[in-house]
Amino acid sequence: MTIDETSAPLVIRLLNSCGSAIERTGLRSKLVTAARLIEKAKCRSQLEDFGEPDFFEPLSRLLESCHREARLNVIGKLALKNDVVRILCNRLLLMRDRQRYPEIAKQEIREPIFIVGLPRSGTTLLHTLLAANPAHRVPLTWEIMSPSPPDPSDREARIRSANHDLAMLRWLAPTFESVHATGAELPQECVSLISPTFMSDQFDTMYNIPSYRGWFFQQDLRPAYQFHRRFLQHLQFRRSAERWILKAPAHMFFAPALLSVYPDAKFIQLHRDPIDAVASVSSLVTILRRVFSDSVDPIQVGQDAMIYWSDALKIFLQVRDQLPAERVCDLSYDEVRRDPIAATQRVYEHFGWKLQPQVENGMRATLTEQNSRSNGVHRYNAAYFQLKGANGFADYCQRFGFAPSGISRPTERAEAAA
Repeated sequence: MTIDETSAPLVIRLLNSCGSAIERTGLRSKLVTAARLIEKAKCRSQLEDFGEPDFFEPLSRLLESCHREARLNVIGKLALKNDVVRILCNRLLLMRDRQRYPEIAKQEIREPIFIVGLPRSGTTLLHTLLAANPAHRVPLTWEIMSPSPPDPSDREARIRSANHDLAMLRWLAPTFESVHATGAELPQECVSLISPTFMSDQFDTMYNIPSYRGWFFQQDLRPAYQFHRRFLQHLQFRRSAERWILKAPAHMFFAPALLSVYPDAKFIQLHRDPIDAVASVSSLVTILRRVFSDSVDPIQVGQDAMIYWSDALKIFLQVRDQLPAERVCDLSYDEVRRDPIAATQRVYEHFGWKLQPQVENGMRATLTEQNSRSNGVHRYNAAYFQLKGANGFADYCQRFGFAPSGISRPTERAEAAA
């Protein structure tokens, strides 16, 4: 499987082994505090104003959980500190830009489209195809990583910087690209817009942090989605379009908070057999976490995923049932993979958009480019994760026509990067 093929470069393995040996002597690293990283971000950016201080508790809980539970290796500890400081600096810069450019706060976000559904169900491919329309605005990886300033200045330098960081990830985890395509100018999941609040499942994907996870899932995420909206305003000030196309499966879990901030939001929900989807995302999470820790339990990863995604579906289905049918478009993973252009056309028809010939040609060019940039095949096996609790998906399976849990079927799968 792709997991078995994943191995960091020798020099990184040696570095992590040395770090483990030192810790076995009893010389454990100290907890990196939120206050220390906040001061580092202030010094780096030469700024002071973070806006609302409500991010301090989430950040503190994240750092403590990483220290006590994540069993980070040397690379993991470095990555955590660097990532947190970068996010803090971005928060400072966003606040500064908002003061310098009052028009940012006046940007209106109307009827954003959110692509949701189980992870690994074709959401990335659909997002990329919808982004081919100039009337559609999507968050790009480079502008999320380096959102300031909110104008074209230093655009190429920021793209190069993002590509450098992504190349480092590919070096540390050579098989990751076969699981999930990366690129500075590719559309990015918008959970990253919430990261400066430190109330994001982005961190739970990277690290095994059960205490933070348990606390985070009990929080009211309305303030996080308010920050999400402010971040969108910032990006829209740089370049606007007719509508936003946003994507993140995790929005299902927090749909009530999302709709409290975006009451006119519309949704595209993609559907896939839950066991296949959970096995695939468990493979992705295992591969990613192994960059940062030498002690990753795939069985625990799978079990956590089963609980999280079954709960997320239940929450979202309750919410969507309160919305008019025209605000939700359903697509299946199979139809997106079988004929992605036809699937995208169905989205246009559902929402009453006109698909111009040049836009369809652009989508076909995007598909050709993706196929030419083959990143290998993601192979995984549901049995590897010993998935249990499939009955949590019973109502979803019955509603959308998937085989009920307990039906025997092959567990080995191979799929293109998503």
